[in-house]
Amino acid sequence: MRERTLRRDSKVVQMAPKTFELLCLLVEKAGQAFSKEKLLAQMWPETFVEEANLTQHISLLRKVLGEGTYIETVPKFGYRFSAAVSTPKPLADATLSLEPVAVAQPIDKSPDTLYARSGDVNIAYQIVGEGPIDLVFVMGWVSHLEYFWAEPSFARFLRRLASFSRLILFDKRGTGLSDRVPLNALPTLEQRMEDMHAVMDAANCQRAAICGISEGGPMSALFAATYPERTIALAMIGTYARRLRDVDYPWGPTFDEREAYLEEIERNWGGPVGIEQRAPSMAKDPQFRKWWATYLRMGASPGAARALTKMNAEIDVRNVLPSVRVPSLIIHRNGDQTLKVEEGRYVASLIPRSRYVELPGDDHLPFVGDQDAILDEIEGFLSNANHSREPERVLATILFLQSDKSSKMRGQIERELQWYRGQPQGDGDDGFVASFDGPARAIKYASAIQDYARRTGTIIRAGLHTGECDKLASGNLGGFAVEIAARVLECAADGEVVVSSPVKDLVAGSGITFEQLNATVEDWRLFRVPSAR
Repeated sequence: MRERTLRRDSKVVQMAPKTFELLCLLVEKAGQAFSKEKLLAQMWPETFVEEANLTQHISLLRKVLGEGTYIETVPKFGYRFSAAVSTPKPLADATLSLEPVAVAQPIDKSPDTLYARSGDVNIAYQIVGEGPIDLVFVMGWVSHLEYFWAEPSFARFLRRLASFSRLILFDKRGTGLSDRVPLNALPTLEQRMEDMHAVMDAANCQRAAICGISEGGPMSALFAATYPERTIALAMIGTYARRLRDVDYPWGPTFDEREAYLEEIERNWGGPVGIEQRAPSMAKDPQFRKWWATYLRMGASPGAARALTKMNAEIDVRNVLPSVRVPSLIIHRNGDQTLKVEEGRYVASLIPRSRYVELPGDDHLPFVGDQDAILDEIEGFLSNANHSREPERVLATILFLQSDKSSKMRGQIERELQWYRGQPQGDGDDGFVASFDGPARAIKYASAIQDYARRTGTIIRAGLHTGECDKLASGNLGGFAVEIAARVLECAADGEVVVSSPVKDLVAGSGITFEQLNATVEDWRLFRVPSAR
């Protein structure tokens, strides 16, 4: 066991490090029954870990070892390794050898590409590995699933992730192997969350850790805050909270710098665009340059790449990050040439109880440079994360509606609410209240009700706010965010739909336009939706 490998016919059987440690512990005391408490204490010393985590590793071991009774359950106590064990000579060259030994599912070849249906769009995804935890990998900017595996460093990075997880990869709509969509219909953050839901459902994944890379980070954070019941933990690598520079965000590029980059995409797409900033340590390597150029071409057309870049410039999740309540890890290299290290520090400062790790290096792409330093941090973090904490708060968009003819409008209000997947929250003093897990759908719902009201001669006004809400015993949502939404409604004139700035910031790319009002609620700026007037 000094070599720390499990072999069958001289071939290494792939296994997550933590699972291998458990196997070693059981084999060293073969025939001896271990209580669950003792196994938890020895596997995760000074760390609180749910019993379900141990059960997952035991289940994975049984899959790896295959037919035959190796690990026996001792009822109401724990587990015992019950097979015969022999130690080959010489001891210095010994490896753990079991007869018979089963082979785990290989993760050394490119996986099959599958498709999940999200609305009327097909989303390409892959599943690699059989680890005890599901891990959804969210690549930034553009991607191409099958071309991930054409670059050895990227393939190694993914296989290492798959060694301690069941890794789920996907191309967002409009890129890679997923359905291409019109340039004016590229996915908003909200649609990307819906696509990820569809992939998780298709992969039979109820809960997962989320790993967001670069531009994939903001969407991953939004998903974790909105759906904590489906998120075990959140890891973000080389990410940001806002893409453009602002008064209190001086690290992003200026508007002019972003425009210059858009022009570069138009001029040079087809070549290794941006390689000097994203992978400076490999920028002069001919093979890597060729792979990067092909990867970009296969990931998106020039028009789609430009449109995505322009849309991403509008992303701003600063108001979302304090609502992330799942265990969170933020990793950033101190010399990152694409996203400044201050951006990673800022993200970590806004997420409660997050762990921030700063590593040396100038490369932005996590699989370039010292990838093992990043992978070690992720593996250790996921091994120790509390996987079963019940969420008490969620991020939601709260809508208040007032009508001068409430009874006449009630049927339409409820029918449209189902269509836009909103949840009724009862009738408050200020009128009808509903919640949405996506702000764009909330605005579109309010606009639909407003259109119907105009046709029927009814006066309606609406106020919306996105924020962290408490999950009440009644099943409804409460808390400060609901109070803010009610106050936003007070600022809406008859026939108006008014939203707070967090709502506006989260609908980048949706095509919804806004007019700023000369009013605020607390510190939130207010905006009118012109199309709903």
